[in-house]
Amino acid sequence: MVDSDTPPGSRHLPNADLSDLRPGSALLRLKTTQSREGILDGAWWPRSRDIGAELPALVTALTEYLGPVTRVGLDAGGWEGLPTRIVVDDRVVHIDSFAVADDTVLITRGEEDIFSLLVIPPNATTEAAHAAMAQAVRPDNVTRAEQILIDTGTGSTAP
Repeated sequence: MVDSDTPPGSRHLPNADLSDLRPGSALLRLKTTQSREGILDGAWWPRSRDIGAELPALVTALTEYLGPVTRVGLDAGGWEGLPTRIVVDDRVVHIDSFAVADDTVLITRGEEDIFSLLVIPPNATTEAAHAAMAQAVRPDNVTRAEQILIDTGTGSTAP
């Protein structure tokens, strides 16, 4: 979700209005410095659990602001048809899968710069998804992804 209040050339994603978020949206408040605070760097609300259909749009959006994404780490139990890599915009993105059920996706840019995004279940209600996304992007958030989903009535990404 991008709005026009971002200065040209900025490598930071803008704040977004939650009122028009729908499945397929990413709400990201990412700081591209090492002084990031909070547990999560943003939130993503995919339309389905088909990672091949969902991940390219997220990677493309992140690449526009952060530069090339090299790896994506996902919970193996939360997705259908997990490949080991995908090609997005003519770049290979490696996919790591783990059996962790932690309701996050880890995005790696470069060698070591990792961003952690809350994953909103595709079947979440709009109200619950908005509440979870708003909590995830708060700079002072210290609540883990799983607890945010529980607290907002969103559920879990695990099937």
